Amino acid sequence: MSQQGPIVVATDPQSSALGPALAGVDAFPLIETGWPDAADAVARLQPAAVIAIDAAAHADVLDGLARQTAATAPYTPLIALDPGPALPPNALPLASSGHVASRLSARLNAALRVRALHAMLLRRLASANLPLPAGDPLHDATALLIGRGGSYPALSVALGERMGVVGALSIEAAARHLNARELDGIIIGDGFTPRVVDAFLTVLAEDSRFRNLPVALATGTAPAASYGLANLEPMPGDDPATVAAHAAPLIRQRAFEARIDRALKSIDVGGLLDPRTGLLTREAFKRDFAAAVADTLARGAGLAVARIAFAPGSASERVRLDAARILGRLMRRMDFATLEGRDAILTVFADASLRDAHMIARRLGSVLKHTLHNPGRPRQIDPQIAVAALLPGDTPESLLARLDTEPRRAAS
Repeated sequence: MSQQGPIVVATDPQSSALGPALAGVDAFPLIETGWPDAADAVARLQPAAVIAIDAAAHADVLDGLARQTAATAPYTPLIALDPGPALPPNALPLASSGHVASRLSARLNAALRVRALHAMLLRRLASANLPLPAGDPLHDATALLIGRGGSYPALSVALGERMGVVGALSIEAAARHLNARELDGIIIGDGFTPRVVDAFLTVLAEDSRFRNLPVALATGTAPAASYGLANLEPMPGDDPATVAAHAAPLIRQRAFEARIDRALKSIDVGGLLDPRTGLLTREAFKRDFAAAVADTLARGAGLAVARIAFAPGSASERVRLDAARILGRLMRRMDFATLEGRDAILTVFADASLRDAHMIARRLGSVLKHTLHNPGRPRQIDPQIAVAALLPGDTPESLLARLDTEPRRAAS
């Protein structure tokens, strides 16, 4: 992959990790610099990526490099080998033990892919009038925590302070979450045998959707192999705060990549998709809905619309966006939807009778009920569903108005 710039390596001349770490890095040019000169080298060379060797011994310089790289565009990955417990938000951790050369090469390539996508987005934004989500991508991220040992509650709290967390007490439950929603990372806690963890990682590696997904092993043991997972990382120690600090940069990068993907898809369709949710914008939904109603009436076919709503104040902004993304993943290809206001999602079911629409909407609502997690609110999210079918003589306005008079049905 073309990295569009050099790779700067900050290291001590006597570092024992330098040779093994860089042995598998197939990047050119690779420019080594001492830690005291690292900041100047980054400013002069504007590298495509920065690799920091023995980062724990140079925490202050690493913080400065993190601020430098965070302020550049396109995205400049910073990979820190053997960092300390505290880690800058954008420094990707990498333990130098076990397959370090192949793991560093894979992690660098995965990060450079995100950089290439960001560069493409910046180029295309020059001719597209598209507002992009601002703020920390970690605020949009959702991680899957798998475990059933004594560390599970503490890990859930530590991770939940930084990002959305979905819990799974078994590998089977974890597989259901992976198939039902977009996730930005996986944290595997204790409570599973090495054989079970090995089988799970093998399955992840065999699915192209998950090969770049961050997987943090908080089991206290290093993986027996790299599994071909670019962002598989053993977590140092068993302190939940340290696990969260080391997992967060990898998950943030994945959430940033997902944000870029949604923005590029929106540009591809002329701004008709909301880059926050991947659903239609409100204006595009109104236009498509009016056309669908007119076409359905002309053909004498069926059409229904559902409002999947949350009680006011019961769902956070993160949960509403997460719900919209889950629905976008599960909807049939002929259906379309939009985020309506702050507490509801409007979904149109093409060629569907009222009975069929009720069945589809209840299934979608059930997935949301059993999948969404609302941090800071112990009450389970219970989406309310109203469905209305198109009648002869209906207009888009009258059909939507009838939704307000339909009895609300909770997801079963």
